[in-house]
Amino acid sequence: MTMTATELGAILQQQRDACLQSGAPSLALRRDRIDRCISLLVNHQVAICDAVNADFGCRSPAVTLMSDIFTSINNLKYVKQNVHRWIRPQKRQVMFPLGLLGGRARVHFQPKGVVGIMSPWNIPVNLIFGPLADVLGAGNRAMIKPSEHTPATSALIAGLVAENFDLSEIAVVTGGPEVAAEFSSMPFDHLIFTGSTAIGSRVMKAAARNLTPVTLELGGKSPVIISANANLEDAAEKIITFKAMNGGQICLSPDYCYVPRDKLDEFIRICQDVFIRQYPKMLDNPDYVSIISDHHFQRLLQILDDAQARGAQIVALAHAEEPWRDSPQRKMPVHLVINPDEDMEIMQEEVFGPLMSVRCYSRLQDCVQEIQARPQPLALYYFGKNQAEQDQVLADTLSGGVCMNDLGVHFASDDLPFGGIGASGMGHYHGFDGFKTFSHARAVYHQGRFNLQKISGTLPPYGKKIEKLMSRLIRK
Repeated sequence: MTMTATELGAILQQQRDACLQSGAPSLALRRDRIDRCISLLVNHQVAICDAVNADFGCRSPAVTLMSDIFTSINNLKYVKQNVHRWIRPQKRQVMFPLGLLGGRARVHFQPKGVVGIMSPWNIPVNLIFGPLADVLGAGNRAMIKPSEHTPATSALIAGLVAENFDLSEIAVVTGGPEVAAEFSSMPFDHLIFTGSTAIGSRVMKAAARNLTPVTLELGGKSPVIISANANLEDAAEKIITFKAMNGGQICLSPDYCYVPRDKLDEFIRICQDVFIRQYPKMLDNPDYVSIISDHHFQRLLQILDDAQARGAQIVALAHAEEPWRDSPQRKMPVHLVINPDEDMEIMQEEVFGPLMSVRCYSRLQDCVQEIQARPQPLALYYFGKNQAEQDQVLADTLSGGVCMNDLGVHFASDDLPFGGIGASGMGHYHGFDGFKTFSHARAVYHQGRFNLQKISGTLPPYGKKIEKLMSRLIRK
């Protein structure tokens, strides 16, 4: 059901009131809410796979099980298993001379209150339940706005959440851009948005009116560097496997790849072999995911046609006889665009589809400098065995996360913070870092038995005693 601004505000107020009446939830209640999420996903996995498949037009249940349901359950279980440690007050150092007089310092992690979650269409289940795991672990309540581009999935999740949670605990609201705009302008205690940089900028502007803190996961053009000493077979297989996953519609998908100049032809050959081996046919293949909509399909065609019109070498990895352009299935094979010019569309924006630029290089430093000159990406990938090169790439670039000799695996590592930097986002979630994001770290100081100001002579009227004390304390 599409919500009006008044209805949205009423739900937020209901959750706010529940926070005030009930206080911080117990460890048992936090775990119970997480367990209900896990049961929801396990018990309805077939229906969820069917809904996602209907939204995409073709998305294999295997893809949804791996990328959405399995990862969500892992996130939820990790928080459930560790939250008992995270909620304990942390002891902090008490500086001299307060510690000598019995002073104690702690950090207490308290729920912020009501957290808004705005999730995208590409990984429509995990990008709800991944952040939700951290939100619930931190003791918050949640309002969720899923994408209008996956209406069947959004409606199903809304119904399942309503069956398993009171509206005062978790609420899912559906609707189009107008509802999303209203949602982002609500006075949440925290707001997390996953999506494009352009929309993220609007979300942040709307949230700023209420001084709502935001976590933004925005994607970007994630590069791959293949070193001259890398195992080219291993690198190419992993790159094409990840690039083809979900039709390339993943925020961590590699956008452009640096290949040693003398290994370009071999790299292209291996990529073709990998793609055809994994997808002997593309059309009428339930394993290969469709592009989400006609609009996105046409956008990708425009990017590809622009590169071709400007003289770039284009290598399609699928069988040439498949008429994918004219098929209503909206399936596009992985294409390599070789050494595109900087002014081509493919180098100007995040592709978010099965197109990848391949750029030849002679010196690693040239790759690093090009990456430095671009907006910071969500991920950076390096393939190679040289520790000095790895150290150079880590020291001289900035990105949300890094994978060495693999792609995207850092996202599945629950104890690593996940998030972007600069144009690729701000803030982190996952594990303890997510718990801290959605908690208020409250400083608590316990004074000892003695009045330090009387003992030290720091009460007015000031005299020689305070001058002598300050002269002893203020020094190099």
